[in-house]
Amino acid sequence: MRARLLAATIAVSMIILAPPATAGKLALDGPLIQGGLVEGHTEPGARVTLDGRPLELTPDGVFLFGFGRDDTGPVTLVVHHPDGATDKRVLEVKRRDYRIQRINGLPPKMVTPAPEVLERIHREGAMIAEVRARDTRETWFESGFTWPVKGPISGVYGSRRVLNGEPKRPHFGLDIAAPAGAVVRAPTDGVVALAEDDLYYTGGTVMIDHGYGLTSVYSHMSAVTVTVGTHVRQGDPIGRVGATGRVTGPHLDWRVNLYKTRLDPGLLLGLAP
Repeated sequence: MRARLLAATIAVSMIILAPPATAGKLALDGPLIQGGLVEGHTEPGARVTLDGRPLELTPDGVFLFGFGRDDTGPVTLVVHHPDGATDKRVLEVKRRDYRIQRINGLPPKMVTPAPEVLERIHREGAMIAEVRARDTRETWFESGFTWPVKGPISGVYGSRRVLNGEPKRPHFGLDIAAPAGAVVRAPTDGVVALAEDDLYYTGGTVMIDHGYGLTSVYSHMSAVTVTVGTHVRQGDPIGRVGATGRVTGPHLDWRVNLYKTRLDPGLLLGLAP
């Protein structure tokens, strides 16, 4: 992802692997760290596996893989080149130290939902999971990533959340405390796969499919200004910052997934982990 991978400024996180003289092409671009997304480049027609799991290749020989919050290495990447050569790389995954974030003042129903709303929560969770399972053979992600909205960072990926004194799941997004009503823009190209005005936890919510299993979600918006099926380009407006769902004030919660793997949006912008 040419413009996106500004993480080259993080010395420990960027890797370009030159192939041996006897092997075919193999280059990796991206941070080998928990929460990192890596883009690989090899020849069209190659076969690639990560710890034995096949990875999909674009027609140009591009493939993606990523690491979750608690993933550890090493992992083994194997490329079977069209000429019969095999390239094997053992990759170490850098571990991170995660913050503890305590948030108070939330409505109790948003911390411990009543039994009568659990069915709604499960139904909405299934909608989100369905989008993250999409396997669209398009390389929209190659337009690179930019900020969806500008503002102070109020929450980071991986932090351990304590809500109203009650330990909860870690946070998997980047919270940007932009002012209410600020325009939220698509940080890269894709197709709108979900557009909902009022989900229980996330309020006004948009999900974008960027191709090859890469999706993103934008939550707590006061207005959703796109519809499902709309093709958006980097910089196109998709909604407005709000304080809907489980929040204490206006902000945008931006999350990125590669299928089920939860990635750190901050790394896509070159922010230090």
